[in-house]
Amino acid sequence: MKQRDRRVQENRRKEDRRKVKRRENNRGIIDRRGQMERRSKMRRLEDREEKINEDLEKMFDDQVEGRNAVLELLESGKDINKIYVTKGEKKGSINKIIAIANEKKIVIVEKDKKQMDMIAQSQNYQGVIAIVPPYEYVEIEDIINTAKERNEEAFILVLDKIEDTHNLGAIIRTAETAGVHGIIIPKRRAASVNSTVSKVASGALEYMKIARVANISDAIKKLKDNGIWICGTDINAEKYYFEQDFKGPIAVVIGNEEKGMSELVKKSCDFSVKIPMKGNITSLNASVASGIVLYEIVKQRS
Repeated sequence: MKQRDRRVQENRRKEDRRKVKRRENNRGIIDRRGQMERRSKMRRLEDREEKINEDLEKMFDDQVEGRNAVLELLESGKDINKIYVTKGEKKGSINKIIAIANEKKIVIVEKDKKQMDMIAQSQNYQGVIAIVPPYEYVEIEDIINTAKERNEEAFILVLDKIEDTHNLGAIIRTAETAGVHGIIIPKRRAASVNSTVSKVASGALEYMKIARVANISDAIKKLKDNGIWICGTDINAEKYYFEQDFKGPIAVVIGNEEKGMSELVKKSCDFSVKIPMKGNITSLNASVASGIVLYEIVKQRS
């Protein structure tokens, strides 16, 4: 009798353990489902964000504002649909803009200041706005071919999620003056070309090839396949930028304003360099950092 009771108790304990295990398994399934649902939600949010960014780009990618930017645009020979100017007395470079536009038979439309303010996408448009076709990005191969056509070692800039449009514009301007053959930027979570970028670049955009890619790491692999060395910029690098040999074909990677290069991109670099920091602040503005490294390359190649 006692032996039978012990067996009954043991069977009950086993059944209880099986129930506990089943509950744990079920909880694991629910947890996994929860994770999958959260990931799916994140993907939907990212897709929605990308769609919003694309819609914004369509709204803001067809204007060039400011006298220097419009003047450079005119002199570059790029297509211009029309130019808006503020009514009233014309002084300074605005007269040169109007003269070149008339010579090229580009439509000029005068509007009062209130109307111009409504059209403008920036506050300091200086009384002139050019309406142009949407900016045309190029392929990575186009940038590589530009170097070949100039019979020069490839000189490329890769921007890993630069978010500020003023930084992007300043970087484009510096890169163009340094003789960079082209710039590569990501499609997601990064600034793209718009009227602010164009204005800050002060005409340099018209002479700079820019490729917009889905994945920066894949773009870096393509550059490597074409014999181009990849140089990252990282505060924890062992070498200073002026200690590195930049005489061969090179692509310089500049990271995000706050986070720097992503880990995946960092691992894709052949080597990295750093800029000396002597003050209390341990990082530079992205456009300043890019200028320092780019002009070291110019110096070594001169």
